[in-house]
This record gives sequence, C-alpha cells and structure tokens, in this order.
Amino acid sequence: MHDHVRTADGRRLRIEISGHPRGRPVFLLHGMPGSRVGPRPRSLFLYQRGARLISYDRPGYGGSDRRPGRRVADVADDVVQVADALELDRFAVAGRSGGAPHALACAALLPGRVTRAAAMVGLAPHGAPGLDWFAGMAPSNVSEFRAAVADPERFAAGIIPRSARIRENPARLLEELRGDLTADDWLIVSDNTVRSMLLRNYREALRKSAYGWIDDGLAITGPWGFDPASIQVPVLLWHGQQDVFSPASHSAWLAERIPRATAVLEPRAAHFAALRALPRVLDWLLAD
Repeated sequence: MHDHVRTADGRRLRIEISGHPRGRPVFLLHGMPGSRVGPRPRSLFLYQRGARLISYDRPGYGGSDRRPGRRVADVADDVVQVADALELDRFAVAGRSGGAPHALACAALLPGRVTRAAAMVGLAPHGAPGLDWFAGMAPSNVSEFRAAVADPERFAAGIIPRSARIRENPARLLEELRGDLTADDWLIVSDNTVRSMLLRNYREALRKSAYGWIDDGLAITGPWGFDPASIQVPVLLWHGQQDVFSPASHSAWLAERIPRATAVLEPRAAHFAALRALPRVLDWLLAD
C-alpha cells in the first residue's frame, strides 16, 4: 500500500486510500484547514459502491511538504503525480469547502483524465465580476480573507498562533465556529462520529505547521491560474443556502459560467451539511 508519493521536484505528498481496492477512483480534496484523514463515508459504503477514495494532504498540511507560493491551479500537477503513482488513468474529483476550488482546477486543467467533478460549499474566485465576494459571509471569515488579500504577512501572523492553539486542542476550532453555525450544522458536528473525524482531521492538518492553512488562504484569494468557464467536464455544485462560511452566491456565480454545471441548492442546509450530502455526491460522480 502506498502512503506517500514523491513529486518530480522532490516533495513528499502523504496519501490515504479507502474503499474498494479495485474500485473506480475518486479523489477527495479536503477543506481548509484539513487533511487526508478528514470526514468521508464509511469504508463499507465505499466498498459497496465500488469506489476507491483517494485523498492526500495538500502541500504544507499533515505529512506533505510545503510548496511556497502555490496557486489553486497547482493542485492539478500534484493530483496527476498521485494518479500516475497509483497507475490511474481516469478518475473523478470532489472537493469540499477549501477543497472545492481545487476540484474545479482539476476539472479545468485535466480534461483528458477527470471524468466528473463536484465542488461542495465552495468559493468563487476573489474579484469575480458581478459577485459581491464578501456578501453573506461571517465576519470572522471576512476579516481573515481581507487580511490574506491586503496583508499576507499579517494574515500569516494571525494564523500561526491560532494554529498552535488548535493543534494543542482541536476542539477549539469548533468552539471558535460555534457562534456562526446554524442549529443543523451544530447538530452535525456534535455527532460523536463526525466530531471524532473532524478533531482528528484538524490535529493532523496542523501537526507540523500552519503553512498549509496559510498557503490555502493566499491561493484561494489570489489568482487561481485557470478560468472556471473553461471547464468542459460535468460539474456538480452543491451548496447549502444557510452557509455563512462560503455563501451560496459563490456557487450560483460558478453555475452561470461553467457550461456543464448542475447546481444543487439545499434551502435549509448550511456548511457542514456537505458531510451529510457527500454519499449522494459520490453516487453522482460514479454515475458516468
């Protein structure tokens, strides 16, 4: 079994594989902060669906080496190198939250290899024409993203001590978010199984440093390196109407521009409801 891949430039990418060992491959790109051990359907569900789920730590998170200055588009090169190491020709891609723009990058830049892509509770490019990027967003996220845009050093200086506190006690992150969670979201993250997965995910994400989180924030608010309108493969955009971490208007903006997009908007759902929707999204990804 592979547990890491060495890239052409010598970096280590830590990977995790679950589900059917010979199943149809699906890359699951984690959120921000996040890691390869983030929430996912149970292995039995994946096995029964004939799915082989592949996730890896984006550079700077968990067991993966940092790639300073990375753009969202750079994910495509890393995904290809993991796929090549696993001898995978074609595969689907799903991304949740901070992983959603990265899933769209794979769809745009790897049309000969990506069969379908799903972007769940994701963001549109910062500065997207006709979109008020911060409208409907929680003040904490507005402050964090504005700092990433205007003063990257101040943004990093804020994330480093915050990351250290969360690494020491991952439950702190859920407590920080609690004031912005809907009742439904709080119910989801309070489930013992989900909570255990999230805490393990956050601890692993920040185990070595804060730079995965920092580089994600800078990449998502900077130029992505591709145009979502260039995507030609089928894309599912899933969003909860009540989401204040990545407002649903972002998926609506993307849906108007991606030619083969299917938009699903859940009126009563918010951000963490994407965890509940993931099995259905995987069924869609495997339906090709």
